[in-house]
Amino acid sequence: MEKYRIGFSVDIHQLSEGNGIYVGGIYIPCNKKSVAHSDGDCLLHAIAESILGALALGDLGKFFPPSDESIKGISSSKIAEFAVSKMFEQNYKINNIDCSIVLESPKLAKYMDEIKTNIAKLLFTDITNVSIKAGTNEKIGELGQGKAIQCFSTVMLVSDNK
Repeated sequence: MEKYRIGFSVDIHQLSEGNGIYVGGIYIPCNKKSVAHSDGDCLLHAIAESILGALALGDLGKFFPPSDESIKGISSSKIAEFAVSKMFEQNYKINNIDCSIVLESPKLAKYMDEIKTNIAKLLFTDITNVSIKAGTNEKIGELGQGKAIQCFSTVMLVSDNK
């Protein structure tokens, strides 16, 4: 078993008119909603998939196919919990995780501490192991026009084995 494993993922969700989005498991009231089969939490999807990638287990679609009507509207926190359970099954834990969010609006600055705290809790790690950054696409392309949210996640797992 390798002592360290690294995973990376990127996720993007179209945005439409609505009454709020989820980012990192935190509800952000705004005039948009994420178009998705689940609750559309782009950040948690990227995080979960980066963990699955580090474990060489494939992508989210393998475990949560959009054709499965039984999981329609599923909380992305449940998806993250699934990835964490796979991580623990293989005797790994989070060494550190670094994420970036690209979102024109709403601005996330006032929610960042809450998002980081929730992610640390979901991943069973100390908040000092969680880095979350947010920025815009400077009004360039569909992201810059507010038509989508995109999230990136890089995770380093460390083996619990001595």
